[in-house]
Amino acid sequence: MSTQTRPVPQIAPAATDPTNGPGAAAILAAGIGCFMVAVFATLADKTAFFHNFFIFWKPTGPLSGVTSSAIAVWLVVWAVLRIRWRSRKLALLPINAAAIVLLILSLLLTFPPIEDLF
Repeated sequence: MSTQTRPVPQIAPAATDPTNGPGAAAILAAGIGCFMVAVFATLADKTAFFHNFFIFWKPTGPLSGVTSSAIAVWLVVWAVLRIRWRSRKLALLPINAAAIVLLILSLLLTFPPIEDLF
């Protein structure tokens, strides 16, 4: 009989403090992007200057510029927040709450009776 002992495999230690900054950046940027769609749509509906400014493609009218501009804002905000928060552990409750509030505000702002107040 052999009395050789086998080496015990080493298990890599688990990450003790994972970062959630990139995910938080995506959540908040999405809320800001939704809000910007509503802001740009309201501006395009209520003022002649922005109505003409947001016409990127004539067949769709200002909708083409409203959505394209909101997407550009969303991407820039997402990139900036991702770079700033890439290695941070953040409290997600306030970030999620802010994103939800921005989403609710964007829905309210595009609701015609509320939009007509502006």
